[in-house]
Amino acid sequence: MLYRARHVTRYVYESPVSHSLNEVRLTPRVLDYQQLHESAIRVEPEPASFQFRKDYFGNDVTTFSVFETHDRLTTTATSIVEVQAEPATIEPAVTWEEARNEIANHTGPGCLEALEFVFDSPFVTTTPELLEFAAPTFTPRRPLIDAVKELSHRIYTEFHYQPKSTSIEMPMIEAFRLKTGVCQDFAHIMIGTLRSLHLAARYVSGYLRSGTKYQGAEASHAWVSVFVPSRGWQAFDPTNDVLPSGNHLTLAWGRDYGDVTPVKGVAIGGGGHTVEVEVEVRPLAR
Repeated sequence: MLYRARHVTRYVYESPVSHSLNEVRLTPRVLDYQQLHESAIRVEPEPASFQFRKDYFGNDVTTFSVFETHDRLTTTATSIVEVQAEPATIEPAVTWEEARNEIANHTGPGCLEALEFVFDSPFVTTTPELLEFAAPTFTPRRPLIDAVKELSHRIYTEFHYQPKSTSIEMPMIEAFRLKTGVCQDFAHIMIGTLRSLHLAARYVSGYLRSGTKYQGAEASHAWVSVFVPSRGWQAFDPTNDVLPSGNHLTLAWGRDYGDVTPVKGVAIGGGGHTVEVEVEVRPLAR
């Protein structure tokens, strides 16, 4: 499927800003199942400088500086992306305990790289509550993929999706206790639960195809990828209880939201501000 993705972020300030420095991760990744045909980022007012780099996790990062006085800042990212459905999930015989041990001892391909996704990160801190939550699902000798599928399903059924019910300032464990949140919360909760078992899980940011019945469409979306020894990374979307495939576009991944924030920056002046975000992902005819 060929898509045109458009992501607009608009900061509206109470008073003029004299300078702003900004960093965005709005360029889709190039993957085996995802090809990037075009990508452009436009900023108003016109920046004094643009810079491009790869971050530690291989995500494309664009930084820009605006030195013109302004009371609003609009960033528009437009991409043409081709997405193929990922191959059907292979059901390796590895149990979750075997996966945990292989990652800890980094005995197989990719295990050493995956090891860094086992530990706590700024937005995901493991707790005894999460370990207790995992216990009914991660029973002895259960295959890893089966257990993770059930964990994703439990989050989907036991938690309530409610837009704007939480913010990034709310600790993940509070959203867990409330059993309410958005895709970002559900991804963090799933990652924290997996890491409480010393399994490797990373946070993935991206988009959903517009017009679908999925929760989180037409906004920035988040899901989880779990490392499976002998297979690699397998994605799960706990917000919608699906395996991400042709309707998901991948932007970036990291330990948690802080590593992949789509748009962030600092400004001199401005006072308070509001943020408006518009996301649209539409199929294109070839």
